[in-house]
Amino acid sequence: MDLTVVAYVIYLLISIGLTVWVARTLSHNGRIFIADVLQGNEKLADAVNQLLVVGFYLVNIGFVTLYLRSSEEIDTARGLFEALSVKLGVVLLVLGFMHLCNVWVLSKMRRRGIMERQQTPPVAPQGWTAPAGA
Repeated sequence: MDLTVVAYVIYLLISIGLTVWVARTLSHNGRIFIADVLQGNEKLADAVNQLLVVGFYLVNIGFVTLYLRSSEEIDTARGLFEALSVKLGVVLLVLGFMHLCNVWVLSKMRRRGIMERQQTPPVAPQGWTAPAGA
């Protein structure tokens, strides 16, 4: 069997496995932030969380498959490890970047929700007072 094909198979298995692991971790832990932003609306939080996970899978698995192709021929075990390390390193950097983007978006959503809750008065105003000197 050609070592290039072996590299492709190993690359796909590891990259997709890492993508699934990161997505599950983000989904599990990010749900808490989403529920907080949506003021405890559990059904909506689950729906938004699921949509974010699907988008994460589409972007990352799309990148993994686009980055699969290699222009160099792999002839030795050393070449196999070097090619895999470069490809997996780039995939890990992209996954890390996507993770940071997700955390940033969730944090921004949470901050906005907290600000909106602080601006709402605890009770409705019951009247108004005429300005002084009128």
